[in-house]
Amino acid sequence: MRILITNDDGIEADGIIRLAHAAKNFGEVWVVAPESQRSAASHSISLHNEIDVYPCEDFPVEGVHAFSCSGTPGDCVRVGGLSVMPERPDVVLSGINFGLNVASDIQYSATAGAAFEAAFQGYHAIALSEGCNFHDVTDKYIREILKKLLAEPLKPGHIHNVNFPDCQLADCQGILYDRTVSSGMFYKDHYNVVEELEDGGVRYMVEGVYTPEAEDESDFHAVLNNYISVSVVNNIGF
Repeated sequence: MRILITNDDGIEADGIIRLAHAAKNFGEVWVVAPESQRSAASHSISLHNEIDVYPCEDFPVEGVHAFSCSGTPGDCVRVGGLSVMPERPDVVLSGINFGLNVASDIQYSATAGAAFEAAFQGYHAIALSEGCNFHDVTDKYIREILKKLLAEPLKPGHIHNVNFPDCQLADCQGILYDRTVSSGMFYKDHYNVVEELEDGGVRYMVEGVYTPEAEDESDFHAVLNNYISVSVVNNIGF
């Protein structure tokens, strides 16, 4: 199996290194990832500027073909599968994102956006995210989940979206498959005035308020209750 991995936290992020380690159990691994942070870039791609790709000789997972890219995660999937790899990938893994991607946050997520680009290109696509504090649950279950999902084909335009809860391993309640996407908001945003500018301008800064409320059977509800959430998401709509 030819596996292409990308992320939105940058090629040096801990999550992509751990994902590459896990993916080596399933086939030949290629990494094409942004050179730096690209969170919340959604499904954006570069149309009016060049994309620079460099080999990453010091990528810390032996046997992995790794490259950094100046573009977005979506660019990484496109240039990786269409140009960098000698053959098209069988599957694209996006992650492991530093922070959950559930509920309405999926539409902003560049982790999910890269997976949606992969689905658009005709690849099997899996997005993976985890909480910011505890990663033992991810490391315990990621191979088991990948083994299952890699054997489950998807309809065109669909991706698997996996979220590992932000809890210690002893507190994890297990895995819930077939979760719906919550229509709620992980964070409810508002904008604070930072500075009054000349000529009537105003400088704002967004602030998000964590809102732990979600529907039963949803992805957000699962992770709030310390379950691993696995969803199938359509890039046309939830």
